[in-house]
Amino acid sequence: MIQCIAIDDEPLALQLIKQYCQKIPFLNLQKVFTNPDEAMSYLLENTIDLLFLDIQMPDITGIQFYKSLSKKPLVIFTTAYKDFAIEGFNVDAIDYLLKPFEYDRFLKATYKAKEYIEFLSSQELQLNSIYIKVNYEMMKINLKDIDLIEALDDYIKIYIKPIPVLTLMTLKAMLDKLPPKEFIRVHRSYIVPLQKVEKFNKNKLTVAGKDVPIGGSYTDVYDLLISTTK
Repeated sequence: MIQCIAIDDEPLALQLIKQYCQKIPFLNLQKVFTNPDEAMSYLLENTIDLLFLDIQMPDITGIQFYKSLSKKPLVIFTTAYKDFAIEGFNVDAIDYLLKPFEYDRFLKATYKAKEYIEFLSSQELQLNSIYIKVNYEMMKINLKDIDLIEALDDYIKIYIKPIPVLTLMTLKAMLDKLPPKEFIRVHRSYIVPLQKVEKFNKNKLTVAGKDVPIGGSYTDVYDLLISTTK
């Protein structure tokens, strides 16, 4: 079941989305909002897979709203203005619905979201280990064994037991190999596994007994960690 909410300043548009969602068995429309601030508060407290989001709203555009989210669900933009389509796709929207849209067009957009969510789930199930180059050999590392990843000039240090390993690699390249729902970059020099964070505040966290600073450029980390404790 795909958990979703809808945000639109027009109540009639939200009513139409409600009616369409009720016809689609794999959608659970949790709530609808005309006020983006209320929607933002809800998103901080709840886990959502898909967001139906109007682009033209009085105080903030849907694009601005989506970019401000620290934890971004999939998004389908809705608007009466086709000129916004390119900007919508620039933030990786699943689809763009031009008002007034019919049920079959809405259904097609939601199937795109369903297929993408199923693809991500299958990838996550398959990805439980990675290979990295260590001392001219490819070494298999189980993701559950990683306690911390640290950048050291041109190398990165992967903390696994009993002995950490070094590999010639950038931290960004390493992050691209890891499942984004399990690992997060918290500093220009550190990646941590979310499930192994022992304690945290806005300035630092502790993982595997080691204190790790939260960098000033990673202001969304604290909110994300808060959301994992709910």
